[in-house]
Amino acid sequence: MAAQVAPRERGATRIADRVVAKIAARAAREAVDAVPADGSPPRATVSVHHEAARIRVSLELEYPCDIGGQCGAVRRHVTERVKALAGMDVPEVAVQVERLHSAQVRAAAQGRTR
Repeated sequence: MAAQVAPRERGATRIADRVVAKIAARAAREAVDAVPADGSPPRATVSVHHEAARIRVSLELEYPCDIGGQCGAVRRHVTERVKALAGMDVPEVAVQVERLHSAQVRAAAQGRTR
């Protein structure tokens, strides 16, 4: 029978930055109330150092909405999901709103086009 190897001596699992970025982008999509029909899905970039991930999320929102509330929800959810799925601390989540989509402007534009 083989001897037990202490956890510290077994090695380490390294999660690639792009995997953490995909987790963060998916979490951002889950946190947003409504992704605009003609918008792009959220994107994330990640920098991992010593089991801590600094994340930047770019997203588009439907307008009108509570922009601050949506950004706060994205920060919280991304932090929770990355911690749960990747086991990393997330000291920073920067949320950048790339574009606001107005349903009223879209409807008016469709009404003019025939």
